[in-house]
Amino acid sequence: MTLDQPEILKVEHLKKYFPVEKSFLEKIMTANRHFVKAVDDVSFSVRKGEIFTLAGESGCGKTTTGKLVLRLAAPTGGKIFFNGEEITTLKGEELRTLRQKMQMIFQDPYASFNPRMKIGEAVGHPLMVHDLAKGAEKRRKVLEVLERVGLSPPEKFVDLFPHQMSGGQRQRAALARSLVLQPEFIVADEPVSMIDVSLRTAIIDLMMNLRRDFGLTYLFITHDLAIAKYISDRIAIMYLGRIVEIGDRDAIFSHPIHPYTKALLAAIPVPDPDRKRKATELVGDVPSAINIPSGCRFHTRCRYSEEICAEREPELVEVSRNHFVACGLVGH
Repeated sequence: MTLDQPEILKVEHLKKYFPVEKSFLEKIMTANRHFVKAVDDVSFSVRKGEIFTLAGESGCGKTTTGKLVLRLAAPTGGKIFFNGEEITTLKGEELRTLRQKMQMIFQDPYASFNPRMKIGEAVGHPLMVHDLAKGAEKRRKVLEVLERVGLSPPEKFVDLFPHQMSGGQRQRAALARSLVLQPEFIVADEPVSMIDVSLRTAIIDLMMNLRRDFGLTYLFITHDLAIAKYISDRIAIMYLGRIVEIGDRDAIFSHPIHPYTKALLAAIPVPDPDRKRKATELVGDVPSAINIPSGCRFHTRCRYSEEICAEREPELVEVSRNHFVACGLVGH
């Protein structure tokens, strides 16, 4: 992937607020509404052919962002562009047509399959939905894609139910289902977190090979920076609904700037019993997404916090080529 590739995805000031349900008495006592700000003013772009990773702790808004860009959820605000076309408000047939080009691999390969549907039916179902193949032609395409993701011989797997397969096999089937429509763009939401550690590298390598063979672009979502380092071209670090640092993989790992990024990197397990804990490690818990702290939303957990941090929310600024950081102390 090179920087001269065209943008396949671009999001501008993307927001998703979920209303908090009130009890009957709360509705009577106050008219104020509260919202969970799951995604709060996020902007980034993904270039064709790259693997762009969203990383951060659980609950930071990664998965919600992935669902928003695929229009599996409606944004509260902001704009989404795919291949230069705004898709923020697409509905009906236009949205259905778009889904042929954009697919998702869900985190749990068991829950994402209908337990009453055989694997061959599940993988081939998108072909029927989009009226692309039926009968013998559909079966041929299903067998081909199962073979391509390493489920071989494919005839052995088409008549199995999800519970008859291992976790790794189910995730390969999930990959096959996402590929059967020959999409351009795939959102991979924690695709290896639910399978054995021993199989994770094999699945990641498979995804990278599929990118090369099919010309795919990935938005890869993970909480594991070790995996992010292995697979990513660029990485965006999310915290409490916002991106706090974004840059090339080497810049993020070799020259992290935001204190949160440094804390995440310090938390990566190292097989060294004598390794000392670093002062950059996280303290405290993530604040509520309903009552977000004033100023920099990370300042309540930051060891370097100063008075200015609680007063002004920093914007992403370019500190070096294609390396952006949102920290009020940068340059001070």
